[in-house]
Amino acid sequence: MNNKERQELALWAVEFAKKKGASEVAASIDNSRSSEVEVREQKIEVLKESTTNGLSLSIYRDNKYSSHSTNNLDKKGLEKFIAEAVEATKYLSADEFRSLPDASLYPKDLSLDLQLEDENYSKVSPEQRLKFAMEIEKIALSKNDKIISATGGYWDSYSESVLVHSNGLVAERASTFFGASGSVTVMDGTARPSGSNWGGGRQFSQIPSSELIGSKAVEDATRKIGQSKIASGKYDMLIENRTAGRLLSMFFRPMQARALQQKSSYLDGMLGKQIASPLLTLIDDPLLKGGFGSRLYDGQGIACKQRTMIEKGVLKEYYIDNYYGKKLGMTPNGGSASNIRFELGTRGFDAIVSDVNKGIFVTSFNGGNSNATTGDFSFGVSGFLVEGGKIVKPVNEMNISGNAKEFWNKLSELGNDPYQYSSLLSPTLVFKDIDFSGL
Repeated sequence: MNNKERQELALWAVEFAKKKGASEVAASIDNSRSSEVEVREQKIEVLKESTTNGLSLSIYRDNKYSSHSTNNLDKKGLEKFIAEAVEATKYLSADEFRSLPDASLYPKDLSLDLQLEDENYSKVSPEQRLKFAMEIEKIALSKNDKIISATGGYWDSYSESVLVHSNGLVAERASTFFGASGSVTVMDGTARPSGSNWGGGRQFSQIPSSELIGSKAVEDATRKIGQSKIASGKYDMLIENRTAGRLLSMFFRPMQARALQQKSSYLDGMLGKQIASPLLTLIDDPLLKGGFGSRLYDGQGIACKQRTMIEKGVLKEYYIDNYYGKKLGMTPNGGSASNIRFELGTRGFDAIVSDVNKGIFVTSFNGGNSNATTGDFSFGVSGFLVEGGKIVKPVNEMNISGNAKEFWNKLSELGNDPYQYSSLLSPTLVFKDIDFSGL
């Protein structure tokens, strides 16, 4: 089934549901393909290929709402499926806020090319996928005699979808994704430190070389040899650019309309107020070419646009979805983050480290939690001790805790090195005088 056929089927499903009594209808038809290979000891451990097709329906009937999905795309079978879905919705409780987004919120121009699709996806052969994974593992094993196991992996996916709303939206999109990874475990007495590395993008050509992936995975593991807990105290904290997502989660959940409406957000009532250091500016950029989170419209069909969420530490916007936006009397603007860009600093990682007298470079978060209602958090961390401008030893089993309201005001510098393999394009982050619990 091509996109034209999918669109025709979605339009038919919407009209059929309305004939059966639905007030409003949203229909999406999705097709996806994916492949995955994982190799260990030059033998295939995982080999998966899958293709899925499905129709999802959102039924609104007199402010009553239900959602349904099926993999049967035959019209004859769909008639019974849709009729039963509409009939079942009649028996649910009414909710005055249940309706499709206002048509004025839909995208006006769907012609912008965000470069999300590699047109040569179908030309990538099973042999290429397997060779890539095998090369990564082979390279990793050749780098260090302390390695006790290594794996190489490759995956890719293709997806295309059509979204039709009964109040005027007809939209379609397609995207591809390619990635490869290596993971390594090394001997360290009775300990078994592990490390990993990966890379990829929307285009096959954006996957890093097998040499780079394998070598970086080994480096990530071997640098942890000799990890130990160190003394509790105040340290400057450097956050590795690829690790910052755990900290940023302290913002994204309480910034959502659902948390605001349910009074479970410490950011409620904070629009226009300082919530972080003036150095922090976060830009939500869904129109970034080739971005991991790029899109012209969200899952609700609402048009996406670039927005500054936090500007110089001041909260400028919330994430407002359709349902909770109506409950709050706020205009929906999309209920989730896309690509997050930062206003970058001027220095790279090495220059930043050279100025740290006593610090901990955090490379992973190991458990813990953050409370969206109060802002309280507690995370286990591991990484490296920094003294006199140099990384001197690996550390683990440390802990940081506090409250987001104070913590983010301790941000003292951002690097110029945004992590490229994520929708969160975070640079190195530096925080002053953070309390670490250890020995």
